[in-house]
Amino acid sequence: MKAWGLLLLVVIAIKAVSTQWNVWMPRDISAMTNSCVVIPCSFMYPSGVRPYRGVHGIWYFGQPYPQLFPPVVYKSRTDIVHESYKGRTKLVGDLHQKNCTLRIGNIGPEHSGRYYFRADLGGANIYTYPDFSELKVLDQPNIDVPEEIVSDDSLDLTCYAPDNCPDMTPEIHWMYTDYLPDPLFTADYLEDSNTAVISSTLTFTPRPMHNGQLLGCRVQYPNTTFVYEHLLALDVKYAPQTVWVNVSQEVMEGSAVMLHCEVDSNPVSRISWHFGDEELLSDTASNVSLYLEELNPSQEGIYTCVGDNGYGVMNTSMYLAVKFPPRDPWVNGSLTVVEGSSIYLHCNTQGSPVPTLTWLKDGELVGTITADELSVLELVELTPQGGGQYRCLAENEHGRSSSSLNITVEFAPILLDESKCTVVREGVQCVCMATGNPEPAIQFYLPDLNITINETENRFNYYTHTDGFTSTGMIKLRDKGEQMGNGGTGIHVHCSITNIYGTETVQLELQQEKKYMMAVIVGTIGGVAVIAFIIAAVRYVGHNNKKEKRGIISLWALWQAYRGQS
Repeated sequence: MKAWGLLLLVVIAIKAVSTQWNVWMPRDISAMTNSCVVIPCSFMYPSGVRPYRGVHGIWYFGQPYPQLFPPVVYKSRTDIVHESYKGRTKLVGDLHQKNCTLRIGNIGPEHSGRYYFRADLGGANIYTYPDFSELKVLDQPNIDVPEEIVSDDSLDLTCYAPDNCPDMTPEIHWMYTDYLPDPLFTADYLEDSNTAVISSTLTFTPRPMHNGQLLGCRVQYPNTTFVYEHLLALDVKYAPQTVWVNVSQEVMEGSAVMLHCEVDSNPVSRISWHFGDEELLSDTASNVSLYLEELNPSQEGIYTCVGDNGYGVMNTSMYLAVKFPPRDPWVNGSLTVVEGSSIYLHCNTQGSPVPTLTWLKDGELVGTITADELSVLELVELTPQGGGQYRCLAENEHGRSSSSLNITVEFAPILLDESKCTVVREGVQCVCMATGNPEPAIQFYLPDLNITINETENRFNYYTHTDGFTSTGMIKLRDKGEQMGNGGTGIHVHCSITNIYGTETVQLELQQEKKYMMAVIVGTIGGVAVIAFIIAAVRYVGHNNKKEKRGIISLWALWQAYRGQS
């Protein structure tokens, strides 16, 4: 009983449905402009309604309410239609068979919109169905493109053309495919709710080179002049392919430079410039330039441009060399060393290109010329002559600079050749000259008198003078007792020279002063001449008188006076 009850309810429900006003038509349908379209349509009305004077129908455009005066597309009772549909519409269905299929020819963009059907069964049995079919009039075929096209991933592009005009069947062709790698074409026919679409699928694997390439789908109807094309530019996403930067270059210190970076990628990359681990600049663009000014040597090095667009990362580097003249060299401080010592002199500088280093002593080249930022000069077993000013000269093509130091060599006293005693008119003058570092102290010693003469002794006109590392001492011996120690005619004077490294004592050699020697020689010769003159005079006077004898006595007195002066 329960089963029969359920069946009865189903029968009642079906019967109720069968008595409703219903229409069936495709919700969406499309056609190419200037072609035609057939809108399939079937309708139902309550079984209790009996058509009066036949079954009629009306097609409206835009809205279903007659009181709003929508454009009439088709009317079976009369030929009165909206001007834009005159001669274009035709009912291809049989209303008595509840078939309201409509054909619209030579359609244009203005015909796009919603179409409503109204059944007219006579009397009050007039009903406008709320369901509609929306027509889309296309001026080009549709191409189904994926949201994202990625390089090296297989790509399917599908071109669609409506096939809803029985009089005209479209054909699809792809354009500009000659340069695609191994393209594959697949045709298909789709039918849904009595609407039809033909399609053609193009399959290939895009590369970065295909980004921006034009492809086209062409739809044409045979035996007509109707041709429709849809062109598209491929938007192929790919990781950075190239990162171009300036070639490595050289610039002078203090100047400015512009570093350029250009990245080939799609979409554009975030471009960043790096120096070491530091990011200097970044921007999302196809190219980015880094401006560096007032360059200094610390900015020399590798600069790297990095491109990152989410599909990959790529970088390229360049070397920036900052050229500059040599800096003032660093050298040892001035040194004081002992004679015989060996030392190393260091010279260190910076310059670009690497400078040559030259050691000079008192302006003369010593050692070898070094093409390096460090030079070491070895001085072995230094002598007093090794002391002086040492200068390190740094040179490159952009300039030169230098630094100096002094080497002082300390050594034991050395007696100089100028040390001697000289007989002068006033007596004997003794000079002692010595060099040494520190400068030597000088004192004299008279062994015959057992007297030491130095700064504390004033009897002998002691005099001393120092000039650099040379010391000079001098004394004068005036009395005969000072000149002769034991009653003889010789003189003995010792000179002692002393500093912290040693003492030396020598006996000074006695020499005659040239002026005094000449006087002695001239006096001797004059004396001989006078004696000869006197002898001649005596002989002459022997023959004369006493008066002449007194003349001889006067001459003898003259000779004695001369000797006294001598």
